[in-house]
Amino acid sequence: MVAGLGFAMSMPALAIAAESTQNLATQTALTAETRDLGGHTKATVAVTVTGEDGLAVSGAVVIKDHGKDFAGVALNGEGQATAVLDLAAGDHLLRAVYLGDATHRVSQSLAAGVRAQTASGTAPDFQISVNPASLSLTAGQTGTVLASVTPVNAASLTGPMFVTLSCSGLPDQSACTFTPENIEVLPTTTAALTSSMVITTQKASARLAAPPVHQDASPVAWAFLLPGALALGGLAWGGRRRRWLSRLSLIALVGLVATLGATACNPRYNYLNHGPPPNPATPTGTFTLNVTAQSSNGVSATTHSTPFVLTVK
Repeated sequence: MVAGLGFAMSMPALAIAAESTQNLATQTALTAETRDLGGHTKATVAVTVTGEDGLAVSGAVVIKDHGKDFAGVALNGEGQATAVLDLAAGDHLLRAVYLGDATHRVSQSLAAGVRAQTASGTAPDFQISVNPASLSLTAGQTGTVLASVTPVNAASLTGPMFVTLSCSGLPDQSACTFTPENIEVLPTTTAALTSSMVITTQKASARLAAPPVHQDASPVAWAFLLPGALALGGLAWGGRRRRWLSRLSLIALVGLVATLGATACNPRYNYLNHGPPPNPATPTGTFTLNVTAQSSNGVSATTHSTPFVLTVK
């Protein structure tokens, strides 16, 4: 009875130990340094996430401003990430939220207060942000993120200002599109203007069946017909020219064999006989993308960007 009771009591302990290895606590820390650059404030944010097991923590971190998604970054192999943020004038309250991974729980940092200086002058400008700042997709899926352009000093515009959106840092076999791609800011615009950023990933596809080969295009048939035709033509000539014709037939045969051999290496030949190659999948991992907004008045260009994190499973 005692031995049986000891065995029964050990089962919950093992279950708790197994569960704890899948739900390890984490600690997230954030530091922010600001600098003024051309009348704009940029904040360099450093994030560190550590697990209670002492192992490297992977995954995505979302940086929030006053509780709203502001930017997203991917942790490196040491559980660290750095991002440079364009801040609008005023007070900001930045906090990093670690989204967890297969063995680590979610955690968040203490809030860091940052004050951005008011831009010098009244030149028109804008800010770019994304919501949500993190997106997780399985290869083959498509996701949508809302990109917002907030005008600054739009009243000083003498005409429409067009802001073009783009993204960079995408993994292979993926793409992003914006609808609309160009946002028009008018002198009377005060609210943020939005665009849908659609991220598309690709699933691996199997090789398609080879299409049937047409009989009239068979290189084997030509390999017999053409030399045979040349041989019959040679028999019709006299004995004096037979040596010259045999040499000509040999040259023609060598050229034909070379042509047929080269045909098998032709991309069109491979496509017609073996079908298209299979499509590779978007690689798995966590990637930091940059969403960029740019405007130009014909003389100078204004560019702002914000990081965004994509996880492909």
